[in-house]
Amino acid sequence: MELQLLNEQGQAGAGVAAADTVFGREYNEALIHQVVVAYAANARSGNRKQKDREEVSHTTKKPWRQKGTGRARAGMSSSPLWRGGGRIFPNSPDENFTHKVNKKMFRAGICSIFSQLAREGRLVVIENLSIDAPKTKLLSQKLQGMGLESVMVITDTIEENLLLASRNLPNVLVVEPKAADPMSLVFYKKVLVTKAALAKIEEMYA
Repeated sequence: MELQLLNEQGQAGAGVAAADTVFGREYNEALIHQVVVAYAANARSGNRKQKDREEVSHTTKKPWRQKGTGRARAGMSSSPLWRGGGRIFPNSPDENFTHKVNKKMFRAGICSIFSQLAREGRLVVIENLSIDAPKTKLLSQKLQGMGLESVMVITDTIEENLLLASRNLPNVLVVEPKAADPMSLVFYKKVLVTKAALAKIEEMYA
C-alpha cells in the first residue's frame, strides 16, 4: 500500500510504502460500526438520576375520598400517573452502559478505518509537523497553507508548542498513535500522520 506524502508547504511528494495488514484491509462496515458504538458507549459516565415515587417530595395524604366524587381512585400525588410524580423505571447512576469488544476485533476495526481513509484520500503522511512558538495563529496558517481545515494530527511524540497551539482550534486534534480512537478517525475530514508515527502505527497493529 502506498500513501500520499506531503511536505510542510502542502506539496505532494513521492509516495510512502505502508503495510497492507494495516492500510490495505477490506472495508468492514459492520465491524467499524460496532467498534465506534462501543467506544462511545464506554465513554459514558452514567451519572444521570431520576426519582421514583418514594423519592419525590410529596405528601402521602390521599388526594380525595375513595368513592362518591366521580373521579378516578387516587392514593397519593407521587403516583407516576400524575404530573410531578415519580418515574416508573427511573434512570440510576449505577446503570452500566459498557459494550465489550475484544482486542482482536478492536484492532481489526481500527485497521479497517485506516484502510478506508487511505482509499478515500483522507489519510496523508508528512515528514514532520512542528512550529516555532506555541501560537494558535502559526499552526492555523500552516494547516491552511496545506489545505487542511478539519484534521486529526497523529505524531509520534507531541511537542509542547504543537499541543498548546492546537487547543484553541475546534477542528484540530493532536494525538499520539496510541490515543487515536475510532470516533476521531471517522469524525475528522483528514488524518495527518508523521512518518515516525506511521512506523509506530504499523508496529502496533501489523
